[in-house]
Amino acid sequence: MSETENIKKLSLIVPVYFEQECIFQFIKETTAVLLTLNLDYEIVFIDDGSQDKTVELIKEKAFENSKIKLIELSYNHGKQGAVTAGIFHATGDYLLYMDPDLQDPPVEIPRFVNEIEKGYDLVFGIREEKMDSWINKLFSRIFWSTLNKFTGLKIPTGLAVMRIFNRKFAEKFKEYGEHNRFIEGMFMHIGMKRGQITIKQRERFAGTTKFNFKRKMQLAFNAIFDFSQLPLLFVVRFGLMLALTGFLALLAIIFSRVFLIEFQAGWPSIISTIIFCAGLQIFFIGIAAIYVGKIYNESKGRPLFSIKEFTNFKE
Repeated sequence: MSETENIKKLSLIVPVYFEQECIFQFIKETTAVLLTLNLDYEIVFIDDGSQDKTVELIKEKAFENSKIKLIELSYNHGKQGAVTAGIFHATGDYLLYMDPDLQDPPVEIPRFVNEIEKGYDLVFGIREEKMDSWINKLFSRIFWSTLNKFTGLKIPTGLAVMRIFNRKFAEKFKEYGEHNRFIEGMFMHIGMKRGQITIKQRERFAGTTKFNFKRKMQLAFNAIFDFSQLPLLFVVRFGLMLALTGFLALLAIIFSRVFLIEFQAGWPSIISTIIFCAGLQIFFIGIAAIYVGKIYNESKGRPLFSIKEFTNFKE
């Protein structure tokens, strides 16, 4: 076997969405680092429905370098769907997932490669310090603490987007067919041998993050329902507690009426009680309905992603 045949391949999985300000700089820095490694490589961009010049700029560089590849999704799937599409079509022995905003710097790539070659299946990047505004740091802290508390996934604190995994791990990931996808949760659920390294994060090169607090909490909400039955258990426990409280209140009313004082209950208290109980019923039925809705969506069996066009991929 020749030396060339022994060289392994690294695939960068890079989802993009309105990233025209970052693309050229990202390609410049990553290719400079990748050329120093004794690895073949490909950079797989997955465009998630950008309406700016993101696709045009990537295609310009792809024309110059066949190792730069592009998957254009036919509509906005969200980051989870875009990452999934990239993993399905990447061909590397190692796959490294990162964002194009350069907050997780490309100079860390060799460290990830060195770490996974120690025998790990997955290596997470952990931020030494999150380089962001205090409000975004607060939102992130709320996001991750909410997830860990309600899903039990035990996701590492300070988790960065940047992470690397091997082909065996990627093939296992591809077996997961759910449409409500939470990548971090799926990675933790797959298990296998995991490691982590601490990386220094930079300021975002340009633009603003698309993953705002609203999107973070929507993702957390979906993750809680996808990876936990706690909402349903909460409903059962609260229902039992409410029933017990009502029973004790009934005993107290009977005891007071028979042994202590005479009183006439008024209609405002009755109406308030009815409204309160009706609200609780609707709330709890809504929780069950969310689970039913997710089951309905999964039962449709639709594709995980829809691709409009490939660039620099072999037929």
